[in-house]
Amino acid sequence: KHLVDSLVKQGITIEKIFVPEHGFRGKADAGENVGNSIDAATGVAIVSLYGSKKKPAPEDLANIDLMIFDIQDVGARFYTYISTMHYVMEACAENNVPLVVLDRPNPNGFYVDGPVLKPEFKSFVGMHPVPVVHGMTVGEYAKMINGEKWLEGGKQCRLTVIPCDNYFHDDTYEVRTKPSPNLPNMTAIYLYPSICFFEGTIVSVGRGTDAPFQIIGYPEYQSKSFEFTPKSVEGAKNPPHLNTKCYGLDLREYGKNHFMQKKQLEISWLIELYKRTPDKTKFFNNFFDKLAGTDQLRQQIIAGKNEQQIRQSWQQDLEQFMVIRREYLLYKDFNH
Repeated sequence: KHLVDSLVKQGITIEKIFVPEHGFRGKADAGENVGNSIDAATGVAIVSLYGSKKKPAPEDLANIDLMIFDIQDVGARFYTYISTMHYVMEACAENNVPLVVLDRPNPNGFYVDGPVLKPEFKSFVGMHPVPVVHGMTVGEYAKMINGEKWLEGGKQCRLTVIPCDNYFHDDTYEVRTKPSPNLPNMTAIYLYPSICFFEGTIVSVGRGTDAPFQIIGYPEYQSKSFEFTPKSVEGAKNPPHLNTKCYGLDLREYGKNHFMQKKQLEISWLIELYKRTPDKTKFFNNFFDKLAGTDQLRQQIIAGKNEQQIRQSWQQDLEQFMVIRREYLLYKDFNH
C-alpha cells in the first residue's frame, strides 16, 4: 500500500502529490517525461517534478500546511530522488512550508566510495559534492543539504526527520517494493552504483531484459560466451541496442555477499570493457562525466590507469567527505 492510500483512508486531506522520476506509482521509464495528472485510485492531483519543472512553484504550495517526503532511495548520487528532494527543500524554504522526511534505510548504506562530484559537473544526476556511494539515508542526506547550506542562496528549510527504529549502517536492508522500474530485485540494487556508469557508454545495462542492472554488454563485445537482446518493455520502452543481440557479462552472482565483503564500488568491469572495445573513441558519451561527477575517471581509464591507481585518486576527497558526513548521521555508523 502506498502512504497516500493509507493517509486518505484515515481521513487526512492530501492536497497534492508531487512526483519524481518514474511517476507516482513508479511505472515510467528512466528519463521519461512525467506529466501532471490525477491519481486514479484517490482522485488527488499529481504535480510532476520530472520534466520541464523540477521544483514546486509558489502556487503549487498554496494551501499546503506540511510537505512529506517518503521515497525509497538506493544510496547512489546519480539516483535522482535526492535531487528532487533538494528542489522540494528549496521550495519549502522559500515558501515557509515545513518538510517532514519519513526516513528509510539505505540498502547500500554500508559503505562509502567513488569520486566526489566536482562543482563544474553538477547536474540533475549529481547536485552535491558527495561520492557516488554516500552511505546516508535520505533523512541524513536532507540534514546535510540543510546544514551545508547547499540550497540556493544558502537558505535552510524547516526540516523534521522521522528516523527509523533499529537501523544501523552496517545492516543490510531488503527493499520489498522495487524503487524504480529497472531495479527489480536486491541484486540489481547492489550492482546499480557500479553499473550505472555504463549508461554513459555504448554498453547496455540490460534495460529491456528480465535482468536490468544485472547484465552488461553491447553488439561488438568480442567474447560471445554470454548474450542478450533488449526488447521494448514497460519501464524500458526504447532501451539502448533495441532488438539487437548484445554480448557481455552476466553479473547476477554479484549480490549482497560480494559488496558486503568488498564495501566498495566494482570498477574492474568498466576498465575491462573499455580495454576490449575495438573502437575506443566511441566507448564514452557526454553523459559519462555527469554520472562520474568528474572528467578524471574517464581520462584515467583512457590513459590505462589500473584500479588501484584510480581508487587512490579518490582517497583524499573521500576522507574529507567522511568528516563532514559524520555530523549528519542519525544511526550508528559502520566505522564505529
